[in-house]
Amino acid sequence: MENNEIKPKKEKVPRHKMPEQDPQVRIRNFNEVPTGYTEELAIAEAKRCIQCKKPGCIAGCPVDVDIPGFIALIGEGKFIEAALKLKETNALPAVCGRVCPQEDQCEKVCILGKKGEPVAVGRLERFAADTERQSGKIAIPAPAKPNGKRVAVVGAGPSGLTIAGDLVKLGYDVTIFEALHKAGGVLVYGIPEFRLPKAIVEAEVDYLRKLGVKIETNAVIGRLKTVDELFAEGFHAVYLGVGAGAPVFMNIPGENLSGIYSANEYLTRSNLMKAYLFPEYDTPIVRGKNVAVIGGGNVAMDSVRTALRLGADNATIIYRRTEVEMPARIEEVHHAKEEGVQFKLLTNPVEYIGSKEGWVTGVRCQRMELGEPDDSGRRRPVPVAGSEFVIPVDMVVVAVGTMANPIVPATTPGLETNRRGYIVAKDASGRTSREGIYAGGDIVTGSATVILAMGAGRMAARAIHEYLSGK
Repeated sequence: MENNEIKPKKEKVPRHKMPEQDPQVRIRNFNEVPTGYTEELAIAEAKRCIQCKKPGCIAGCPVDVDIPGFIALIGEGKFIEAALKLKETNALPAVCGRVCPQEDQCEKVCILGKKGEPVAVGRLERFAADTERQSGKIAIPAPAKPNGKRVAVVGAGPSGLTIAGDLVKLGYDVTIFEALHKAGGVLVYGIPEFRLPKAIVEAEVDYLRKLGVKIETNAVIGRLKTVDELFAEGFHAVYLGVGAGAPVFMNIPGENLSGIYSANEYLTRSNLMKAYLFPEYDTPIVRGKNVAVIGGGNVAMDSVRTALRLGADNATIIYRRTEVEMPARIEEVHHAKEEGVQFKLLTNPVEYIGSKEGWVTGVRCQRMELGEPDDSGRRRPVPVAGSEFVIPVDMVVVAVGTMANPIVPATTPGLETNRRGYIVAKDASGRTSREGIYAGGDIVTGSATVILAMGAGRMAARAIHEYLSGK
């Protein structure tokens, strides 16, 4: 090219939408809402990536995925190779492609997003992982040479699965101890089928088993055996990824009425125990016609959208701030609105009203206004005097957060916890107050995202490897 020749500008191509089920159809089934990119759409979206010399998207990813690398392979039609590139650092790509908040991470720093829409990294990640799984050509790396060291992982959630996958590839003998009857943690008990099909979680877990990870289910550490007993059995290090699965209530009058669930119980019954398939699966669940869900996070959106699919005529989110402060993903709020969910914002429950038989019949609420910012940086809701009103309901789901389960800390002497019961990690490595014990994910940070828990597992894997290899 001559020096004075003008290089033509690359034409701007809009971000390709993900095909989805029609809202009026999907509110009566539990099938996945987005149906996924076709090969043509995936290639076209991949070609939007300008392959930056200094890609910020990699730094924005908690598990260091080579994002430009796998996207370039999709653009070339090398879909299986793209999946293998993802799996170099991400043990659960089909999960992350569906539930990670890419808009706040990799896509947030995409150069294209400065003047338009970022590359659809999550949708492309999902496409590559799904294509590999559906092809039946899932490549299993050659097993690593055993190094003679054993690591116990407590909890088979995103954090535990990630660290297990990383360590087994380094030659460690890894066993995961999971309290429930299925591996996956929040991926199987918390996130609904229409957002994350359980068959996909099962396939990702099966991949880890093929890598050599052992998984023992129905194994409640702290009851079946203690952490110290794991060391006595010959484990050289223990990773605690037990999540924050204990429910939180608001402690307002009437909260013990029948028909009021914690989100933990409601979603676990529906998802893991498959109440939505009753009577095929014999797990009963209250199917309210007028359902209120308290809260504004992803768990609240999952609960209210589940209620619709279980037959609710009216499903309402009650949230004490405005939509701007709502912590749920924008996509989840958008989908909820499309499906007919009602939003009562700047509204706070103060009492539940019940029938003579002890069933909830109404929520007494108070209107709120926003005052000065609180510790979270969001403006604090302040009650408006004389503004109380009642919303008629026959079911309520309380989705205002979770707290640490105390079983493991209570049975592990010398393990430091903070005033809220979460395990104290000394730094990003997950080191705790006990030598050889590491922790990460929600049991350290409190409720956060799947990908941040996975990132914690990845960093702890490096730290445990350094500790056990004497570096």
